[in-house]
Amino acid sequence: MRVDLLGIPFDGGSSYLRGSALAPKAIRDSLWPEWGNSYCEVGLDLKERLHVLGDLELDIGRELESIEEKIFDSLHLKSKLIMLGGDHSITYPILRAYKRSGCSFDVLQIDAHPDLYDSFQGTRYSHASPFARIMEESLASSLTQVGIRTLNLHQREQSLRYGVRTIEMMEWSPMTEIHFKNPVYVSIDLDALDPAFAPGVSHPEPGGFTVREVISIIQKINVPIVGADVVELNPTVDTSNATALVAAKIVKELAGAMLSK
Repeated sequence: MRVDLLGIPFDGGSSYLRGSALAPKAIRDSLWPEWGNSYCEVGLDLKERLHVLGDLELDIGRELESIEEKIFDSLHLKSKLIMLGGDHSITYPILRAYKRSGCSFDVLQIDAHPDLYDSFQGTRYSHASPFARIMEESLASSLTQVGIRTLNLHQREQSLRYGVRTIEMMEWSPMTEIHFKNPVYVSIDLDALDPAFAPGVSHPEPGGFTVREVISIIQKINVPIVGADVVELNPTVDTSNATALVAAKIVKELAGAMLSK
């Protein structure tokens, strides 16, 4: 088995800064630094098993629909997928494609923000709303959110409405147990990390995870990982490529977990 790395250079769902469309290339460029090697922490050599693809070509004016169609086509291959965003709006069409393929899965969202707005700034399809769409269409069997530290009244009501398990950052400890009954899809918004570790995001929120904590969450997942995305890197505000390097590290450990479970 191998993991295919697929870029989705779309930031049309961003509500503040654009720039995350540039992220897939920045992450790919940071995957194999001269000073590193191709192994992940679980002891697998990823050089031949992590297949780095290019970016999807999206149809202008119907980007979300074309993401769904092209991911659906890719799911017929005998490989698992990690998608590189782009902003977090891409997770909704990705999971529509997974559901169409007959896949049944839970979702683990690692994020500073719950992204459960019914509508935000006049649209239901921005990066502030993908998990409201995902849950109202029953695309996932369950949704677990970790790292949340911006839960307002509306999104708290949405969380209750959809039966979301929300582990707020103020409740988090390294001993927190997260178990799944079904295979899991992992969606990682890089603003889940504290800005000290990932400054290159459009919506930094202090008080977040360390890189080690995010990797530990990935490594402790108790079921197969059917797919994943890493989103919201914004290279235009990154510092010395630090966040792209963090994203590349997370991609490697996701790939290792997907191949080893």
